[in-house]
Amino acid sequence: MQNIARYYRPELDVLRLAAFLLVFCNHRNDVARVSPDYPVMAALSGIGVFGVPVFFLLSAFLITELLNRELESVGTVHVRAFYVRRILRIWPLYYAVFYALVLLNHVLTRVGASTGGSIAAFSLFAGNWYVFFYGWLASPVSPLWSVSVEEQFYLAIPLLTYLFRARGLKIINITLIAVAYPFIAYYATHKTHGYTQWTNSFVQFQFFAAGSLLSIYLRGRLPKLHWFLRWLFAAVALGGYYVANHVLGVDGDHPHSTLSGALVGWTLVLVCTILLFLSLYGVAAKYIPRVLVYFGRISYGLYMVHAFFLYCTFRLWKVGLTDLSATLRLADWKDALGTVLALVATFLLAMLSYHLYEKPFLRLKRRFTFVPSRD
Repeated sequence: MQNIARYYRPELDVLRLAAFLLVFCNHRNDVARVSPDYPVMAALSGIGVFGVPVFFLLSAFLITELLNRELESVGTVHVRAFYVRRILRIWPLYYAVFYALVLLNHVLTRVGASTGGSIAAFSLFAGNWYVFFYGWLASPVSPLWSVSVEEQFYLAIPLLTYLFRARGLKIINITLIAVAYPFIAYYATHKTHGYTQWTNSFVQFQFFAAGSLLSIYLRGRLPKLHWFLRWLFAAVALGGYYVANHVLGVDGDHPHSTLSGALVGWTLVLVCTILLFLSLYGVAAKYIPRVLVYFGRISYGLYMVHAFFLYCTFRLWKVGLTDLSATLRLADWKDALGTVLALVATFLLAMLSYHLYEKPFLRLKRRFTFVPSRD
């Protein structure tokens, strides 16, 4: 393998961490509803659903960037090596968590997939389509639907890059964004469950397409933005998410959009996700706390296990949490205490998983890597 310049942007690990924290706030609200008396937390819980599109856009940007750098450096895309890299990064932890939840489902209440159809669908990375047709599974396993959508993207992107290069990818990605909106219009004009819209690959592919287009158009250039503009982008993104969710009715579970609200709302989510990406992309490493970079690096593990600890803390251990908060004289802060406990447990297990379980697969993955990066 020839010597190729390493590509790694630590600020994007911080974006991963931010995306996870958004999702965590949203799923925390699923098991313990945030009181309107805490408007900031209630707002974060609502817009937290958009952490998933941030993950999607970021994944597509990085994958497209690495594939195009490989294409420019060695003259081709090694499709088989790409698949091996993705398998080694995604599959070990995914299957370990998924089947652990399946087994735990026999001794705990509703923590994992329990039917042959759901187990088969999630095992074959069609979990989002299972949810699309049959509804959400147990809350600890439901977030894994997004991994299915990512794997569907990973299946296609190396072949598309190999066959069509950057020019063809532009057309395909623009088409994918356009295709999302007839589906969105349909859901706004037909009464359906929210999950049918949220887990539809063709709705979510717009964020992958946007990430891929960002990579193609930036062509390795880092945006040199003033700090004020970066903060403004972040603030506008979060404010736009709030408008999309609370005003225009874009939501993962209970959307209540009109046709115009849905079309404008989803467009706003797309634009805000791009702005949030640009608010961090290109920030020099010296300005980024290393601890945030580290936590972003383990965000895959954080995402995989957080819903389990939230469910255990607020549902299975509900009485124990009440007793503990009373003992500590924190009865009025019971939900806050549970949130901290679940978050700490999530971080501890994700750290152990990354260092003791995932790293051997990551070291093996480097044998199939043409553009060095960091996972």
